[in-house]
Amino acid sequence: MITAVYPGSFDPCTNGHLDIIERSSKLFDRVIVSVLTNSSKHPTFTVDERIELLNIVLKDYPNVSVCAFSGLLVDFMKKENADVLIKGIRAVSDYEYEFQMALTNKALYTDAETLFMPTSKEYMFLSSSIVKEIASYGGSLKGLVPDELIPIINKRCAR
Repeated sequence: MITAVYPGSFDPCTNGHLDIIERSSKLFDRVIVSVLTNSSKHPTFTVDERIELLNIVLKDYPNVSVCAFSGLLVDFMKKENADVLIKGIRAVSDYEYEFQMALTNKALYTDAETLFMPTSKEYMFLSSSIVKEIASYGGSLKGLVPDELIPIINKRCAR
């Protein structure tokens, strides 16, 4: 059984994130969407809220689970007996940073393999930051995030 971990802030989850999760769920026996707890960041949604939002949109994926993690990602992978780390890539600039992180993770945990998965072209521009910016000005989030999350995000990001 191959377990993959897809880490991120998911503040909030976008259709780009869902694209990576859906495609990963077809490739691996088990996918763990791991929500980063980072005390140096000031997210819009709490970790528990981000987990709840992800669980709403991932309810139809039986081999996908969601949980929080803090500390070193490789320690989390070891604890979960995960084999693969999934990193979504939107642009070359993402790749440069993620490649460095992949090499670091491999140095810390030789059994860890990193899979770089390009986001589908319709989501290459999309980020959680862009979603929050659009929502803060009352713009339409249709097609950017799952429909069921739109009212939640709009309410939280309204100015």
